Amino acid sequence: MKKVLITDDVHPDLIHKFENISYKVDYYPEISLEEVKSIIHDYEGLIVNSKILVDKDFIDRAHSLKFIGRLGSGMEIIDQTYAKQKGIGVFSSPEGNRNAVAEHAMAMLLALGNNIIKADQEVRKFIWNRQENRGFELEGKTIGIIGFGHTGRTFAQKLQGWNVNILVYDKYLTGFSDHSFNVYESSKETVLEKSNIISLHLPLTEETFHYVDHEMLNKMKRRSVLINTSRGKIVDTLALIEVLKSGHLKGACLDVFENEKPENYNTQEKKVYEELLKLKNIIVTPHIAGWTLESKEKLSKILFEKILLFLS
Repeated sequence: MKKVLITDDVHPDLIHKFENISYKVDYYPEISLEEVKSIIHDYEGLIVNSKILVDKDFIDRAHSLKFIGRLGSGMEIIDQTYAKQKGIGVFSSPEGNRNAVAEHAMAMLLALGNNIIKADQEVRKFIWNRQENRGFELEGKTIGIIGFGHTGRTFAQKLQGWNVNILVYDKYLTGFSDHSFNVYESSKETVLEKSNIISLHLPLTEETFHYVDHEMLNKMKRRSVLINTSRGKIVDTLALIEVLKSGHLKGACLDVFENEKPENYNTQEKKVYEELLKLKNIIVTPHIAGWTLESKEKLSKILFEKILLFLS
């Protein structure tokens, strides 16, 4: 019997769809990596989110595996090259949560720019600080987007109607300027120099690890804002803390972090994150930008369609 293993929480439709094409579905959203390794040899299909590292050792144990589906876009957890050498199809579904991520980036930016979180907390304590909570408008600002894949493009679409100029840098794409929508293909240097706000939309690779380092942060326009809804390890946390404390950056919106498991912080990491979270000029959320009710369904639907095409 054909079997597929689902290791994370998914929309029920994904289970039903596999059952409808004669797969036995083992749905174990609480399963550990070591437990998966011990049973993966029995499965033709594997659906993962983020906790299962599909490296060479893992793939060598998966004697029957025909396809791997990644809910979302973070493909750094899968050795795609080795999987393809073994004839295993590898699929992701970044189209499923690109809208959710773009909306979240907008929400964080507006919350930071208008001091909404701070003001809300103060009003609940009967503190009425109008002058101290004076915000800034987006109209007339220059927004920089680094990475113009699924989420970068969708973020640019969300900015339509806000009367902003959009500068985009993508190392691997060209010819995407659209002047009718104020989207301009630019160099990295121009984006850093001219943008009031920069939003990151990059995958995590060897090339992008600590891509945003001390040097890059200090090249950003003074009193600008950084948004990161992509991957935490793209930004050097210590360097970011320094530029935020110095006042060079006005603020930051962070949905992702270098270590997203507080229970596993070592002594040094705990000190770093305590220092970061004391800052008043940041908005933080626990990697939920792509984590909406709608995206849960869309991620499953799109991923299944890609796998079905591969199987047929």
